[in-house]
Amino acid sequence: MANPYESERLVAEYLLFHYAGEEEVSGGRPVPREALNFSVRVVTELADPARPFDTALDLGCAVGRSSFELARSARSVLGIDFSSAFIRAAETLKREGELACHVPVEGERTELFAAKVPADIDASRVRFETGDATALRADIGSFDIVLAANLLCRLPEPAKFLRRLPDLVAPGGQLLLGTPFSWLPEYTAPEHWIGGRVGTGPSWEALRKILEPDFELQLSKDLPFLIREHGRKFQYGISLGSRWIRRS
Repeated sequence: MANPYESERLVAEYLLFHYAGEEEVSGGRPVPREALNFSVRVVTELADPARPFDTALDLGCAVGRSSFELARSARSVLGIDFSSAFIRAAETLKREGELACHVPVEGERTELFAAKVPADIDASRVRFETGDATALRADIGSFDIVLAANLLCRLPEPAKFLRRLPDLVAPGGQLLLGTPFSWLPEYTAPEHWIGGRVGTGPSWEALRKILEPDFELQLSKDLPFLIREHGRKFQYGISLGSRWIRRS
């Protein structure tokens, strides 16, 4: 299957998802406001402000908004995504501060949208690279905070990714996860799902069982998100957000 996240349409969709304000997403229509700005909220609502962090890793960073948000606190942020098109967009935003695209309105009609990095963020603290979250380079090191937002159920082998996490999060560091557990066979073969199958328990319980030997659960909460497909069609989801502390 061709990677849909390399398409120009998906790049534009995610630029809008990551960087748009309320009016730009809604067009004045009655959308659920609590689901906006997910790429910011997954940082601000999950990270523990009492635990300062210097280094951060954003896995599945897409077009980079969460990576830039992490840079408000971290001196060094690495954003990694499997999509080279997403990473090119993120690098342009780092370099230029903004990136224009055309987002669908209806049929063939589009409108111009300009994604912009907030002026009060030091984009020089962030770097991006293309990579596979289940096969990260051996010399990547460990980080004070690791974020993986809506990534788990888009991986071919999520358990393999989860087993690597103890090496990526420094002792005492934070792991921030968000996932709607949207298991789809086109991304993850059913035998690799974390729970969610007939005869298994809930995915959340299976996830906890994998992580708890190395991490302590500190917070879990629902994080709604909204992705606009065109002017009158939206994807609404509820990611289960959690904060874990790496055991010493």
